[in-house]
Amino acid sequence: MRNNQTFTRILLLAAVLSMAALPAFATPTAEGKGPITVASKIDTEGALLGNMIVHLLENAGFDVVDNTEFGTTDVIRRAIFNDEIDIYPEYTGNGGFFFSGTESSLWQNAATAYQTVKEHDFRENNIVWLQPAPANNTWAIAIRQDLAEAEGLVTLEDFAAFVNAGGTIKLAGSEEFVSRPDALPSFEEAYGFDLSDDQLLTLSGGNTAMTIQAAARRTDGVNTAMAYGTDGALAALGLVVMQDSLAVQPVYEPAPIVRAEVLDKYPEIAGILEPVFRTLSLETLQGLNAKIAVDGLPAADVARDYLVENDFIN
Repeated sequence: MRNNQTFTRILLLAAVLSMAALPAFATPTAEGKGPITVASKIDTEGALLGNMIVHLLENAGFDVVDNTEFGTTDVIRRAIFNDEIDIYPEYTGNGGFFFSGTESSLWQNAATAYQTVKEHDFRENNIVWLQPAPANNTWAIAIRQDLAEAEGLVTLEDFAAFVNAGGTIKLAGSEEFVSRPDALPSFEEAYGFDLSDDQLLTLSGGNTAMTIQAAARRTDGVNTAMAYGTDGALAALGLVVMQDSLAVQPVYEPAPIVRAEVLDKYPEIAGILEPVFRTLSLETLQGLNAKIAVDGLPAADVARDYLVENDFIN
């Protein structure tokens, strides 16, 4: 009996020693989260917001594929439909472009714009809109301050009168701004002016840093630029926005949009992103965008610094 007990103890000891000798990878681990593919449009604010999403998800333990500055609106929209990307920052007012059969008045109010695009995109495309930022990044036309002051140009009515009187105007804008019915064409229709091809410098990308710089430097005679409401470089580069007194443009609040399948799998994504977007006021985004467009800092660094300073990430 004693011999049997001794033999049993030896077997137990051998088993314990064998388990201790197992390599570390044999220890069971929790399944990783992701990968999540994050994208953004090719512009200053898109890069800023896209990088915020990347940093936030990585900080929460997600494996993230960084596809920020991925492409134009049409390109990035097709990509999320085709499951090539999972999440990117979009603008509520673009719903009027995506869902052209809707009433235009719905897009000129922040609350109804968000609710309308949220309902349509979920029902028709299985895309979920998360909390938008309280900042209207609408299309705008900015002009050199020296010209605006010399000619008394304050509103788009003033701008239209100047154009129609033969005033010298050359506008730098993206192909999307020039051709989309809800962008430059909507301004032209509402205010009664028409810019000819030789009055336009059309750029392939949508980065207003390029268009504003072109006006500030008078590149190819440019003195007017496509701009956004949250552009931080306007004042620093000596440009002023023409007031849209007829409220032609929809409200464009930025919000993360995500494939419903991904959010169903990782519902915590909403809770990670929404508190941050609530803090992104117009003034906050103008300041952050200026650090990129004027100071030349990398968008990833500006995004990380903001998140760390406000205790959103470590």
